[in-house]
Amino acid sequence: MESFDYLFFFEVLTGGLLSGVMYSLVAIGFVLIYKTSGVLNFAQGALLLFAALTFVSLVERGVPFYLALVLTFAIMVLLGIGIERAVLRPLVNKPPITLFMATLGLSYVIEGAAQLLWGTQVHALELGIEDVPFEFYGVFISQFDLFASAVAALMVIGLTLFFRYTRVGLTFRAVADDQFAALAVGLRLPRIWATVWATSGLVALVAGLLWGARSGVQFSLSLVVLKALPVLVLGGFDSIAGAIIGGLLIGASEKLAEVYIGEYFGGGIEGWFAYTIALVFLLIRPSGLFGRKLVERV
Repeated sequence: MESFDYLFFFEVLTGGLLSGVMYSLVAIGFVLIYKTSGVLNFAQGALLLFAALTFVSLVERGVPFYLALVLTFAIMVLLGIGIERAVLRPLVNKPPITLFMATLGLSYVIEGAAQLLWGTQVHALELGIEDVPFEFYGVFISQFDLFASAVAALMVIGLTLFFRYTRVGLTFRAVADDQFAALAVGLRLPRIWATVWATSGLVALVAGLLWGARSGVQFSLSLVVLKALPVLVLGGFDSIAGAIIGGLLIGASEKLAEVYIGEYFGGGIEGWFAYTIALVFLLIRPSGLFGRKLVERV
């Protein structure tokens, strides 16, 4: 009987966890919008693409790295505010399916705008972090994945502190708990939603740069949004902590499944295994691990 290779197991597990962090970055953008407005923002992937494409195009045209970063951040904030005012605000109190279809259509509009502005060619994005592994107690870890994990951790800590200890963050939480009560005490929901969409644009920028550096800036980058859906199902659509935990679980499980049971299915199960887990969770716990259970009285 062949002995179990624990070092290889931990190497696969570590790689999966670090990949899961990248999924979580995309999922956080969903959570921010859904938590405060109840909208499943399917345009998050297009925002991610637009941010990465804008940044790399500015750099290729001679704009210094940090100036391009600041300009892209400003553009994403303005884009987020513009989306809320032009598209979502007129649809307030409409059925959820209407809002979802609006964001679905919006995703194609944003992709088309990116194509008109910057073209369709593939770009290489360099952030100055080499994607080379180093050895840690016999386990090989990617330097870029560690960098991405550190960035994600800082973003999560920053968002958590922002939501808990700032006045704006407290208003976000109030709106998330009860929109009608928030209106009753005088909170201005349109301003809050605009701020949330601007924050979502910032998250899209960070996620877009990291994903673009890993796989190149191309239009298929917007499809990374599909990787966030199983993460949201597991963690819950309204929990930032759930987005992180769900991402780690999805990243680890799909890597381990591909390595250890993939051969029994002919290989290539990494692409769909996460959706199998998500389907099981929908059947037994639709609200996810950390999502709030909705109770409707009839």
